[in-house]
Order: sequence, then structure tokens, then C-alpha cells
Amino acid sequence: MSAIRHLILIEHDHKKIFPATLALIVAAQKITASIDLLLMGRNIQDIAQQAAKIAGIDSVISCDAPQYEYFLAEECAPVIVAMMADYSHFWCAGTSAGKNIAPRVAGLLGIGQVSNVVAVHGERSYTRAIYAGSVLVQIETPEQKQILTIVTTAFPVLASAAQSAIETSVKIIAKPPAALQNLSRFLHNKTTTSDRPELTAARIVVSGGRGLGSTENFALIESLAQVLGAAVGASRAAVDAGFVANDCQVGQTGKIIAPELYIAIGISGAIQHLAGMKDSKTIVAINKDPDAPIMQIADYAIVGDLFEIVPQLISLLKNKSA
Repeated sequence: MSAIRHLILIEHDHKKIFPATLALIVAAQKITASIDLLLMGRNIQDIAQQAAKIAGIDSVISCDAPQYEYFLAEECAPVIVAMMADYSHFWCAGTSAGKNIAPRVAGLLGIGQVSNVVAVHGERSYTRAIYAGSVLVQIETPEQKQILTIVTTAFPVLASAAQSAIETSVKIIAKPPAALQNLSRFLHNKTTTSDRPELTAARIVVSGGRGLGSTENFALIESLAQVLGAAVGASRAAVDAGFVANDCQVGQTGKIIAPELYIAIGISGAIQHLAGMKDSKTIVAINKDPDAPIMQIADYAIVGDLFEIVPQLISLLKNKSA
């Protein structure tokens, strides 16, 4: 392989850089090399300045144009493919954006992609998760260029102390946009507003499953989350049953999170759900079945009727805070 150089895709909402980007930097730093950040979007000058204050990087390459505003893979990928002539590794978070862009880059380059990386051993050697995270395999890829998506919860976020609040020597390089591909177009964006913490960034998450039985009963989860100042999550079974909106889904086909405290209520713990929360620092499970899979990985397993336990828990917490 030629000289090792890392290119990392910044994910952002045009206001702030997502923590996933900081986890990507930690992963890339496992392989000693120069690190450049790729920023794509529209009117992203402020984000570029934020990125330039991150320690441990060499430059920020800014692609500022209307076609990059919504991270459309069809528009972003050709730019990245052209840039890969100068880089050995391209890193994306295992988010919806990363999982959309990285395969297209790999396809246009005619090479294989390494997905779901949870550990980095060398410039071509990685551990990746397969079968919904139930099996970890160490691989070595022969590809000359490395296109990678990582499980961001498997890596620590770059310490805030490593982000300088002063001016740095990091260069911001403006790159002209590529020709429009016109293969897709953005239609609309629907956002959900809530006074609760955002699910992927919350320190505490309270999740409910099919054991709640109905939308009305799911209010127990929301009440407990309110007392704890927590985000609300759910299993796919609860989402499919219509108890809660799908943006609350935790799991392989939902959001992958690793909060400090994860409380699973009425969730049996299918492998797909465990893949989304098994890296949580402390797991508490409330279930009437002592043999449920979730109970096997829980740090604290409470066996009993959730309709008795959860109201008591809410009452105790309210009395404690009174």
C-alpha cells in the first residue's frame, strides 16, 4: 500500500459536528498517519471553523455547494472517489448517511468495503461485527484502498479536552463542487421535536417492548423517562405494534446507542435489539421471564410484573427528588 493517509467524513446538522465524527478520529488514530476531515454541506463556514479546532488532524477539506446540503450519496460519492487518489483509508460512521455513502464509494472504486468495524489492529486488519453483533471476526483485507464504516459506540469519543478553543494551524481547504449527477433529489425532511434528550446522545435511556401491550401502557415508559431526564427507546416489536414512533427504535435496524444507563422494560432481547444497546455501560432489565435473553446480559435483572414494578419505581424516584 502507498503512504497511509486518512480521510474522515464529518457528519453534522449545519450547526454542530456529531459525536460520531470524534469516534471516527479515535478509530483512525489506531493507525499512525495524517488525518484529514472531509466536510460536505451548504453554507458550512461555521462548521469548518469548529472542525479546525479538533486536535490531531492536519486539514479540513470543505465542499460547500447546494447539492451537498442533504448528504445525497449520489452527489457526495463522486467527489470522494476523486479524492481517494490521495488517500489510503476513507472512514464513515455506521449511520444512515455513512451506510449510504460508503458502499457507493466502494462500488465506484471497484473494491470491497469493510463494514461494522469494532476494533482496528493495523492498516489492513480489523475486527468487525457480523450476525447482528453476536459474532466478532478478525479480518485482513487485500484491498489497496480501505473503505470503512465503524460502529461508533465501540470507540470512545475524542476527549473534549482534545478540542482546542483557540486558533490552530489546521488548514481549511475549499474544494470546488463536482458536476451535478442529478440521480436523486431531496423531497422533504420530517423532524420530531421533544423536550427529552436525543436518543443517540442521551446518558440515560428507558426502553419499552411488546410486554407493554398497548400505546396507553407505553405511557409508563414515558413517565419513568420524564422522572429520570432520560430519552425514550423501544424494541422493534413495540414500534411495529404502533406503541411508539419508529424514531425511538433501538437495534440493528434502528439506532445503535451506548448510554451510561439503559433500562429495558418488557423487552425479551432479540439479537437484533441487543445489537443496538449491548455496549451500554449499565443495563437494567425488568421482565417477568427470568430466562429472557435480555436478562442474561443485564447488570441488574428484576424479575416481576412491570405493571407493578415500574409505578413503584416512579413513585420512589419522585419521593426522592421531592
